[in-house]
Amino acid sequence: MSQHKKITIEAEASAPIEKVWKAWNTPADIIQWNTPDPSWHTPSSENDLRVGGKFKHRMEAKDGSFGFDFEGIYDRVELHKTISYNMADGRNATTLFTAEDGKTTIQTTFDPENENPIEMQQQGWQAILDNFVKYVERH
Repeated sequence: MSQHKKITIEAEASAPIEKVWKAWNTPADIIQWNTPDPSWHTPSSENDLRVGGKFKHRMEAKDGSFGFDFEGIYDRVELHKTISYNMADGRNATTLFTAEDGKTTIQTTFDPENENPIEMQQQGWQAILDNFVKYVERH
C-alpha cells in the first residue's frame, strides 16, 4: 500500500448523466476511450457493475511493447452517483458523478501505486479521463 496521499482528477462533460454513466460502464464504449494517448489501446473490456462484481480492462501499447490488465472488484455502486472499487493490488478508487444543467462532472480519487511518480500517475489518469470526455461529447 502506498504511503502517499490520494490523488484526485476531475473533468466536466457536456453530456447528461445518463449518457455519461452508460459510456463509462459499457465495455463496447470503454474500449473506445480507455487510453491515455493514441499509442495505447484497450483491446478488451469486461464489466459486471454491481457490488461484488468484477471488471477487467486489457490495456496495451499498440506497438506490442507492453500491456497489463487493469482490474478490480466493486464495493460501492450507486446509480448515476458513485462507483468505488478495490484494484487487484489492494488500492482503492472512487468516482463521483455530479449532474448540473445538462453537464456532468466526473471526479476520481485513487490511491497511488509505488512504482511510478505521483505526477505521472495523475497525468495518466487525467489523460484517460480527458479522452473519455472527448468520446462522450462526440457520441
